[in-house]
Amino acid sequence: MQEKKADMATTNTSSSNKNPKKANLLDHHSIKHILDESVTELIIYTKEKNAILFTYPPPGSFNSTGLVVSSKLPRFSDMYTLTVASADPKSVSAKPPVEFTKSVTQWFTKDGILVEGLFWKDVDGLINDYGRESKKSK
Repeated sequence: MQEKKADMATTNTSSSNKNPKKANLLDHHSIKHILDESVTELIIYTKEKNAILFTYPPPGSFNSTGLVVSSKLPRFSDMYTLTVASADPKSVSAKPPVEFTKSVTQWFTKDGILVEGLFWKDVDGLINDYGRESKKSK
């Protein structure tokens, strides 16, 4: 009987540690944290959109803007879109964005293993297209 009570006591203490910590809404630190998270989510939603990578301009280049790489894979679709654009599209040195849309099935084997070389070949081609885009416009 005492063994069961001891087991129940250890079970109760371990289960209480698994419960998430609740925020005290009367604490000003909790309120500030909630507001900070809300502002961050708003910035991500409005400014960053589908961006997965932001870069600085290459050192020694005349461009004053970096790049934004964004991707999109719609639900229930195998068509993957990768876009490379200027981080500041209103800049004088901004180039027009380039993108490709391809089926993800061409990058995988029949066993479901990613063939990384094929994917990187397509990404390198996209980056080269972005680099060539400025030479055509000059």
